[in-house]
Amino acid sequence: MTRRLISSGSTFEEEIGYSRAVVEGDWIFVSGTTGFDYSTMTISEDLLEQAEQCFKNIESALRQAGSGLQDIVRVTYVLPNAADFELCWPIFRKYLGKVRPAAMMITAGLSDPRMRIEIQVTAHKST
Repeated sequence: MTRRLISSGSTFEEEIGYSRAVVEGDWIFVSGTTGFDYSTMTISEDLLEQAEQCFKNIESALRQAGSGLQDIVRVTYVLPNAADFELCWPIFRKYLGKVRPAAMMITAGLSDPRMRIEIQVTAHKST
């Protein structure tokens, strides 16, 4: 199998030493993705706007890997504040409601206090 690395162009990737996504065969592993708009390196203060941007960033990485949101099989949501989880449900349904991947939510601190959500996904390319 050929391993392919996907980059969003985020400065974080180079500074920390990771890829936005790694493609191994038909599998795509997308790193924890926050609500930063990587083209401007800005982030909204609004939780729901951050959640939307997470999915836009994830969708971009999957597209670069020859895949899409429909191929997501697992998702992990990380939120510093557990009470925010339910507020995000409409956004989750918007992007994954028909896909219905296996899911998990974790409450944990994130590396930047401006970050209110981080989303990690695993996808398997449809054949």
